[in-house]
Amino acid sequence: MHTALMIILLLASIVLIVSILLQSGNSDGLSGSIAGGAEQLFGKRKSRGYDALLAKITTIGAIVYIVVSLAIVAIFN
Repeated sequence: MHTALMIILLLASIVLIVSILLQSGNSDGLSGSIAGGAEQLFGKRKSRGYDALLAKITTIGAIVYIVVSLAIVAIFN
C-alpha cells in the first residue's frame, strides 16, 4: 500500500512540474504591466485551448498530490 501511494505521489509530482513549466507566463515584465493591462483585461481570453487544458491538469495534479500526501501521513504515521 505504501509503495503504491508513493508511486502515485511521484507521478502527481511529475505531472505538476511538467504542467507548470509548460504554462505561459502571466505578465510581460514591467512594460507589459503598464501598456498591456487593458489588453489583458478586455482581450486575449485564455478560456479555451492549450492554456486552459494545462490549467485543468495542474489543478487535478495538485488535488491528487495533496490527497495522496495526506493519506500517506494519516495511514503510515
